Amino acid sequence: MVATENPAARGAKGSPVSAIVFDHVSREFERDGTSFPALSDVSFTVQDREFVAIVGPSGCGKTTCLRMAAGLEFPTAGTVTVGSRPVTAPGPDRAVVFQQFALFPWKTVHENIDFGLRSKSLPEKARRERIAAAVAMMGLQGYESAFPHQLSGGMQQRVAIARSYVLEPDVLLMDEPFGALDAQTRVVMQEELIKLARVNPRTVLFITHAVEEAVYLADRVVVMTRRPGRIREIVDVLPVRRAERWDRFDRSEEVMDQESFVHLRTRIWRLLRGEQQPEGTVSSSTGGSAS
Repeated sequence: MVATENPAARGAKGSPVSAIVFDHVSREFERDGTSFPALSDVSFTVQDREFVAIVGPSGCGKTTCLRMAAGLEFPTAGTVTVGSRPVTAPGPDRAVVFQQFALFPWKTVHENIDFGLRSKSLPEKARRERIAAAVAMMGLQGYESAFPHQLSGGMQQRVAIARSYVLEPDVLLMDEPFGALDAQTRVVMQEELIKLARVNPRTVLFITHAVEEAVYLADRVVVMTRRPGRIREIVDVLPVRRAERWDRFDRSEEVMDQESFVHLRTRIWRLLRGEQQPEGTVSSSTGGSAS
């Protein structure tokens, strides 16, 4: 299906602004001299300041899509563009938040957030101002001198998100950022991400295995088939758009109790159930990521 465009993502003349475009993208990996397809003819668009989540079976190529948008991997066929420019390498217009927090254990919270800023050649005063704003935005005041091992998992992920936001990227790429957290902390972080998006919106491509998380956070949900990954369907999270949902309800359980939420969750689960690996199928591993 073709999803309805996001009205908030329009240019000056009313046309939608495409932040990320996958145009007939395929990706093959090699194993023992033999290539096999991970993605096949994938096309979708993420509009400016739109939040799009990708869900699908393990090994379907969700993370491969994100890594191609980040410039960490490249298509075998087709093109990936960000901001109307072909992706040829990582760039300052994109920031990645991984499931594993990827913090430097020997650096403090302040130093971890500052790491990427040092490459921008900003004056020290400007860097400190940005870091202070990011610390406040993520509720990390008082922990600036703490080391990662002194923080909970949720707080470490706050540092990782702050480190991305402080760079002021146009696009935020999030690869199962809450997957390593316990269930309660995960819900809290989802709500924190919503609060953050209200005050500092970004274009977001979000990878997750959790259907409820995808429906709760996203404007649209891209449902992929099992490998080789194709787009099964793009589900528009309607009738209530993200900003309106977030303004009406303060907590995730209030949203998830809504009839429209339950309907969308069930619809996506049914799509995914049809894509489960048959019993006895053994997934192949590769040197690249096809998850």
